[in-house]
Amino acid sequence: MAVGLAIVAFVAGAVVSLGTSWVLVSRLEMLGERFGFSEGLLGMLAALAADAPEITAAVTALEHHERAVGAGVVIGSNVFNLAALLGLGAVVAGRIDLHRRVIVLGGAVALWVAALCLASVGSAVDPAVGLGLILVVLIPYVTVLAAPRTLLPRLPLPRPWVAWLTAAVAEEELELEEAIRPKRGTPGDAVAAVLALVVVVGAAVAMERGASTLGRHYAVSGAIVGGLVLAAVTSLPNAVAAVYLAGKGRGAAALSTALNSNTLNVVAGLLLPAVFIGLAKPASQTILVAGSYLGLTVLTLALAYTGRGLRRGPGWIIIAGYVAFVASVAATS
Repeated sequence: MAVGLAIVAFVAGAVVSLGTSWVLVSRLEMLGERFGFSEGLLGMLAALAADAPEITAAVTALEHHERAVGAGVVIGSNVFNLAALLGLGAVVAGRIDLHRRVIVLGGAVALWVAALCLASVGSAVDPAVGLGLILVVLIPYVTVLAAPRTLLPRLPLPRPWVAWLTAAVAEEELELEEAIRPKRGTPGDAVAAVLALVVVVGAAVAMERGASTLGRHYAVSGAIVGGLVLAAVTSLPNAVAAVYLAGKGRGAAALSTALNSNTLNVVAGLLLPAVFIGLAKPASQTILVAGSYLGLTVLTLALAYTGRGLRRGPGWIIIAGYVAFVASVAATS
């Protein structure tokens, strides 16, 4: 691909992908409302829809054997999500109030996924093993979110565990309810969602191809192309949504969106395709990106738990962590 065409492909792909992602997210949310999905499951569905650009870009890079770019898109997007959705959301809102049980419920899954992501890209575990270990935790988590509240007390677990889990799910439902409750979808929304998905996938492929071509032409490392440039651009729909929610006083919904988005990125954008295509050999930059993702996840959850939410000060600390991550990746290129 010529340089001029690569620039056009990247810019046009970014604009079209970001714009159409909003259509996809809104239509899927309305369809979820029509079918009676719980608030937690609806949040997971919204995160999956918003993740379509980065997942597509990552899979495209892996398919073209640009594995450093593919891994960078997914993991770099996750670092960006923490800074933009939670750090910037707290700065805009002034304070994001969170229940500690909600932080522990979603945070435990997020930490497990981040740790296995680092282990996988560092070749400590095979991608198939890493994916399997994540699904062992993720499937029960999604099942709990999807289950009607009346079924939770019937889980074959000790009664204190069931009581805690029921309270955590109820608190998460309360935090998400006003933020993501859309109107009921129609068959026309289903058609619009399918068409939007096709456009988003096509635009993300063009964007990734353009960025990779420009990276090779200007001798920019795959970690920077994927972990910084594509990661930030493909994550903008989530970031804008988080700032919007924070401005409306619903910043708490950003926690579920950020953590679920990061989990889905790792599963669908990295480990699942890696089972068939493989991952790149361990490289210092890729391990740095994955380590930064795990480290910033730990920092964000610790700040949120100790403060029962996030204020502007911790929000700036999270953003500063992302700036340090960018500087570290740039310095090692």
